[in-house]
Amino acid sequence: MSDELTFDVPFVLGMMRLHERPELAGATRLADWIEARLDEGLDWFDHADIYGNRECERLFGEALARRPALKARVKVITKTDIVLPARDTSRFGVKHYDTSPEYLNARIDASLEQLGVERLDHFLLHRPDPLLDASATAAALDAAIDAGKVGAVGVSNFLPEQWRRLQAAMRHPLGAHQFELSLARPEVLFDGFYDAVIADDLAPMAWSPLGGGLVFEDVLGSALEHFAEEFESSTAGLALAWLRRLPGHPAPVIGTLKESRIQALHRDSNLTLDRATWFALLEEARSHRVA
Repeated sequence: MSDELTFDVPFVLGMMRLHERPELAGATRLADWIEARLDEGLDWFDHADIYGNRECERLFGEALARRPALKARVKVITKTDIVLPARDTSRFGVKHYDTSPEYLNARIDASLEQLGVERLDHFLLHRPDPLLDASATAAALDAAIDAGKVGAVGVSNFLPEQWRRLQAAMRHPLGAHQFELSLARPEVLFDGFYDAVIADDLAPMAWSPLGGGLVFEDVLGSALEHFAEEFESSTAGLALAWLRRLPGHPAPVIGTLKESRIQALHRDSNLTLDRATWFALLEEARSHRVA
């Protein structure tokens, strides 16, 4: 893992819905919001070029341009390789993946320009590409790191043999792996996937760490409410604490941009679950007893 890559925050701020938030419309409002998060010690912001069809990177960059002093304080993650149908220039208009050096180089430069930063602190391949030319892609990614355009390179949603094939062709180590993990979706803890992430020294990042709201429903939701009252925590804060208890301390990528909710999650971030509580929640999540 890259020596420069540490997620020393209780969670990463996901920017996927930035373009949908009217209260953050306008560069000055968004700059105020970013500065408030930085002052709270939350400095990692997770983007992807497809978020808002490239609009979210642009809005974030406009806010940084309005308040340039923030650029030195933010840590930016972005992802690429998904080509949306509207941006497919072929006659098919088909959604597809593109990990060719030409595409990656163009998207790295475009993200740097859109975000208005000198370096992407972490750059992820968004989805595994069946047409991946590992040697060519690895050379492009290594070159981006060497040029100082990218601090570290990682992957998202890759299976072990997929990221290992890429890593074998690279000179620089892969940094992070972003994948789905929550109390509502704990399967990767039992099929060897999470163990492979840790064994290969990848920094784990959990997208949809609240299961898109599923953790608050049915029996699991009731259990979270019960334990949250006991621990004097929010139910969401408890669900994130369950994640952070894992080896490797995965960094949850939260989707909310609502200031009050972010602050509540931050207040709950010092919560550490004991082993028995962790397994009790797991049993509720899986609807059966630990074997």
